[in-house]
Amino acid sequence: MKRLSTRCLAWTLALGGLISASPAWAGKTLDGIKSRGQVVCGVHTGLAGFSAADSTGKWTGLDVDMCRAVAAAVLGDPEKVKYVPLTAQQRFTALQSGEIDLLSRNTTLTLTRDASLGLQGTVVTYYDGQGFIVPKKSNIKSPKQLKNQTVCVQSGTTTEKNLTDFSKANNLNIKTVVFEKEEAATAAYFAGRCISYTTDASGLASIRNKVATTPADHVILPDLVSKEPLGPMVRRGDDEWLAIVKWVIYGLIEAEEYGVTQANVDQLKASSQDPVVKRMLGTGEDMGKLLGLDKDWMARAVKAVGNYGEIFERNVGPKSALGLPRGVNSQWNKGGLMYALPMR
Repeated sequence: MKRLSTRCLAWTLALGGLISASPAWAGKTLDGIKSRGQVVCGVHTGLAGFSAADSTGKWTGLDVDMCRAVAAAVLGDPEKVKYVPLTAQQRFTALQSGEIDLLSRNTTLTLTRDASLGLQGTVVTYYDGQGFIVPKKSNIKSPKQLKNQTVCVQSGTTTEKNLTDFSKANNLNIKTVVFEKEEAATAAYFAGRCISYTTDASGLASIRNKVATTPADHVILPDLVSKEPLGPMVRRGDDEWLAIVKWVIYGLIEAEEYGVTQANVDQLKASSQDPVVKRMLGTGEDMGKLLGLDKDWMARAVKAVGNYGEIFERNVGPKSALGLPRGVNSQWNKGGLMYALPMR
């Protein structure tokens, strides 16, 4: 009996090894995407640096690049994306209903959203925090100086709850002025109806650059009052699609760590002997088959949008219009929080 049990255990382990090395099932979401020839991606209605369309209808931004990278990986072409602009109130319903395949819209990943909406967070693509913008002439230096002041905020966001919590915790009696649409809230602030407007700090930089008549007349306070880890979301129930989106993003982060760029990806694909780079670019172990993709999936994604560092610099970094510092969004080995799970 003991010998039989040992033999059974050996067969079980061997079978487990075979299963773990087998190609993944495509999953219903990927099947639908391949059938229509497009990834349908929910994005912001217009937030410079993250997702915004120009006068010709071309979409750009950090969130947009995540959609493009996924399309390159699964369809071979980063242009095969249909962008669906969504308000804060519309975004979750659009994903729940199947109107979109992927929500990449500066969305904070929280327990409530991850556990009770039938949705699932993927990977953090931008570590942010809630901040406040005030007129420079107000001489306000800290959010704690907003006692008894009016603050504009958009409804249906984590920002609204955070503002209430911050006010109560610090006994500030902040008077919130709530608007359904972001455009109405920011217009009210710049018109002087509120002494401050609050949202994610990255959003404040975008809004100041886009809306303010004279951006230098408005200051984003340095103190943040919350954690806002932003990242794409997918529907629950399709683990194969979840895995694809996660590993495309992890691949972009790991590509930066290993020096794989948009410019050198072809060269490294042909010449690199680094085992990690070879797995990433499809010349070593085939990681793509585990996701239901081909071996060149990640090489195409990097070729399309660059690595995470390139995406950051182009869209929101110090040399972009937003001019945001890399800060906590630096790689883990450079003092930041960007840490990709190993591609092996």
